[in-house]
Amino acid sequence: MVKKFLSILLLAASASSIAADSFDATAEKIKSALKAEIRTEVETDRDSNRKALQTLDFFELRDDMKIIELIPGGGWYTKILAPVVSAKGEYYAALGTGRIENLLKEPGFEKIKIVAENAKLYRKDGERFYSLEADTLGVKNLDMVLTFRNYHNFGEEGRRNMNKLAFESLKPGGVYALVDHTSRHMEEQNPANRRRIDPVLAIKEIQEAGFEFVDYSDLHYRADDELRYEVGVKSVSGNSDRWTIKFRKPN
Repeated sequence: MVKKFLSILLLAASASSIAADSFDATAEKIKSALKAEIRTEVETDRDSNRKALQTLDFFELRDDMKIIELIPGGGWYTKILAPVVSAKGEYYAALGTGRIENLLKEPGFEKIKIVAENAKLYRKDGERFYSLEADTLGVKNLDMVLTFRNYHNFGEEGRRNMNKLAFESLKPGGVYALVDHTSRHMEEQNPANRRRIDPVLAIKEIQEAGFEFVDYSDLHYRADDELRYEVGVKSVSGNSDRWTIKFRKPN
């Protein structure tokens, strides 16, 4: 019995070591990407707040993964993710990719693939939030779908469509990784929370799309964000409370 117990402990320790080693290689690539000359001073100034290394560790990113970033914006995370997976994995971007297309011309970013180019992001007349029209992301069997501070931009229909697209593009066991600005639970929409979203609502909607809730992180918890002000207000900008949540497509 003692031998069996010790064997279990050794196996667990070995598995833990393998897992640590597998992220060690990825971590070195993340650190290298963070130091790359292509990143602007404006981007590097946000490193301490956004904590890319710790965030991607929490999401279980590995350098051999096939991943897609949704709504990459100006490419803050693109400049980290694409180099990390360029040698062993694949990086795709979809939805609102216009601002990163110049990156495709830069050394080391030639392998970026833009997909779902026929997708439509738009605001209906009089609407504050975006709608999303797309039948597919155009890529399957992904290991991970990531999106950073974008979930709040959509109305309910758009959010549900994005979740559906993410689910269909992932392989069984694949990870859906999201970060967004926190709003108070069940607070009615108002000008102050228009770029925030209730994490409980997000969990509910994402689970309804078929995902399993895996874990959350307090990496981006900010006790001094009272959740009262719009995230662009001087007292909040760069220091908003953000929820960081990981889901998985069931096997």
